[in-house]
Amino acid sequence: MWKKLVGAILYILLFPVLLFLLAGDWEWREGWVFAIWFLLLCYTTITYLYRRDPALLEERFRKPGTGSQPPRDKLIVYLLVAGFIAWIAVMPLDARRFGWSPPFPSWLTALGVAGLAVSFFFFFRSYTDNPFLSPLVRVQDERGQKVVSRGVYALVRHPMYLAAVLMFLATPLLLGSVAGLVAGLLLVLLLIARIGIEEALLARELPGYAEYCGKVRYRLVPGVW
Repeated sequence: MWKKLVGAILYILLFPVLLFLLAGDWEWREGWVFAIWFLLLCYTTITYLYRRDPALLEERFRKPGTGSQPPRDKLIVYLLVAGFIAWIAVMPLDARRFGWSPPFPSWLTALGVAGLAVSFFFFFRSYTDNPFLSPLVRVQDERGQKVVSRGVYALVRHPMYLAAVLMFLATPLLLGSVAGLVAGLLLVLLLIARIGIEEALLARELPGYAEYCGKVRYRLVPGVW
């Protein structure tokens, strides 16, 4: 576990470093806002899981292609990872190094900050409310998986994806990157495709999930879809 933890901590740290290396400006204020948010979210979550739910932390370290994960979902996981790296990379190149995008008005920057604050809440609560929050689409029979309908899961069926959508769209607003918004929208489309795969599997293999879908109507955005 310690080797996995150290590896995860170093891996997470690479993304803010990449952001500033590509920006070419270590005094980028908006970049620091995102970097601090990102590190605080990741390290707070890891610390919480290590102390309160080590079984879920171990599940979060599961590699793609294991645990009877559907091949289509394995492909989407790899696409999401590649897309996330591209998303991180294009924003500093656009907003800081080359200035492809025009300056964003201050109200859009503020909207980005607000979106990240809401994203933090949904990310963290997804982990605290759902002890079966695997990174892979699968039913965890060996852990006695049950349907979770409390907390943020009473609002939407996929609150962690909602948090990711907010992150993918709010961060480019904060950093001032149109290219980041385009990349973020492509990542959102991948998440929507994954929801279809996940819900079909859970409705088929997890007892009570179909009833849960009838109770919590919205998949991703309350009142919309």
